[in-house]
Amino acid sequence: MFHNHLLSVVAYTPMVGALLLLFVNKESKNFIRWFANIVAGVGFLVSLPLLTRFDVNAEGFQFIERASWIPAIGVEYYFGIDGISLLLIILTTGLGFLAVLSSWTAIEERVKEYYIFMLLLQTGMLGVFMSLDFFLFYVFWEVMLVPMYFLIGVWGGPRKLYAAIKFFLYTLLGSVVMLLGILALYFYNYKMTGVLTFSIPELQKLALPWSYQFWLFLAFFIGFAIKVPMFPFHTWLPDAHVEAPTAGSVILAGVLLKMGTYGFVRFSLPMFPDAVKDTASLNLSHFTFGLIHYRFGLLQLVVFLSIVGIIYGALVAMMQKDAKKLVAYSSVSHLGFCMLGLFALNPNGISGSIIQQINHGISTGALFLIVGIIYERRHTREISEYGGLSHVMPTFATLFLIITMSSIGLPLLNGFIGEFTILAGAFQRRISWGVYGCVGIVLGAAYMLWLYQRMMFGQITNPKNEKLKDLNLREFATLFPLVIMAFWIGIYPKPIFRYIEKPVNQIVEKVQPGFFSRQQQASQLPTADWRLRMAQGRTPATKQ
Repeated sequence: MFHNHLLSVVAYTPMVGALLLLFVNKESKNFIRWFANIVAGVGFLVSLPLLTRFDVNAEGFQFIERASWIPAIGVEYYFGIDGISLLLIILTTGLGFLAVLSSWTAIEERVKEYYIFMLLLQTGMLGVFMSLDFFLFYVFWEVMLVPMYFLIGVWGGPRKLYAAIKFFLYTLLGSVVMLLGILALYFYNYKMTGVLTFSIPELQKLALPWSYQFWLFLAFFIGFAIKVPMFPFHTWLPDAHVEAPTAGSVILAGVLLKMGTYGFVRFSLPMFPDAVKDTASLNLSHFTFGLIHYRFGLLQLVVFLSIVGIIYGALVAMMQKDAKKLVAYSSVSHLGFCMLGLFALNPNGISGSIIQQINHGISTGALFLIVGIIYERRHTREISEYGGLSHVMPTFATLFLIITMSSIGLPLLNGFIGEFTILAGAFQRRISWGVYGCVGIVLGAAYMLWLYQRMMFGQITNPKNEKLKDLNLREFATLFPLVIMAFWIGIYPKPIFRYIEKPVNQIVEKVQPGFFSRQQQASQLPTADWRLRMAQGRTPATKQ
């Protein structure tokens, strides 16, 4: 029974805990904290069997749960995962537990409601990664907006209402446009097959004409690009991050932003492959009555916006005086890097992007925890207020240094694996893409090392910092697992590559039919023909 419905158990464990909290006296704050932490911990533990029972050699989705829900319109309760969604589920349950644990002393008002929203948010996010029915997917996609809206709007900073409304309106706009795309797919399938279904695997089999693919890609693109967020759809993110409570920022950066990249991987690439190829282009003269004669492909558009996001996010992060806002803008840069890897459309790029999404959740989640820890002590995030903290908080400074190195991609830490693989894919696709990616990495190292130097090194110039306490056991427990994961992925990433190998290869073959056969032929050419292979974009993929 447990094995047959493992995904449902994982998805609804947090929701059951939230419902039980409704019957607890709101004055029993310590009991509520203990109960919520136990539920979040159990939620993580019940997700671990997914790792051991997942067959990395199997094709398609696993742990399938399927039942009729609204048969009149073809809606099903349809759960299933592949290696990509598996890793994001484990990231969600793990970070969710650490985020709940980090809230112990940070939240003093409306404690009961806070933990209820945190647990409901977990269920919403997990449902997105598990859903194989578009209707069910959209329900979870919308459900998760509500808890985050209240977490920012009730427990946020001075401008919390502005940030919460901006977050909700931006993401709701993207969701509505995406819904139009889903309905267009639904009715086109009915027109072609006479079957009413929202089944994602069935709709992925549709042979859509290029014009349909183009407009549907744009509809999904708006929904996912806002969620990533890509430049120029990113303006809601800094406000939401700065005003959100620490745990909200951890979940927002670690998991919610991955909803956008996950959408591109799960839907945009495999469902609209012709629309993202170089040959698929839009002639602007059709829309400007011949005044402008320019053709561009969606691939070039997305890559251009990704590269702008990488460099723009890094430059703006470098200018920030607020530590939390610096980390927020770093997410714009890092997620642009993930998007660049995805749209390299080769195994290295897509694999690196997925791994870097996990790495971003670990590293940036830890950075927000670090900022939250120091904020609880000083109630300011101004970088100029600090300096020399390594003298009074050596353990904190050590873990902060490791996470900083992880974020900038130091070898033997997780960030290096993702960045190196993305760059391999970008260079394989087009040398200029890889060059721009390298510029982003250099700028990322600059702003992160400058942040660390200003806060940790030098003499203590502010008397308020002289008696700051180092990490307590609970704070150490929230950071140490992320440090361990950073080293684990950096030293031995092979298991993660194995989980995503099959689905990544399927996506590449869908977008570039015959890609692997061409690679095999190219690898058998004489060494003297390497220039020809480079010119044709057919260099052998780096083996993981």
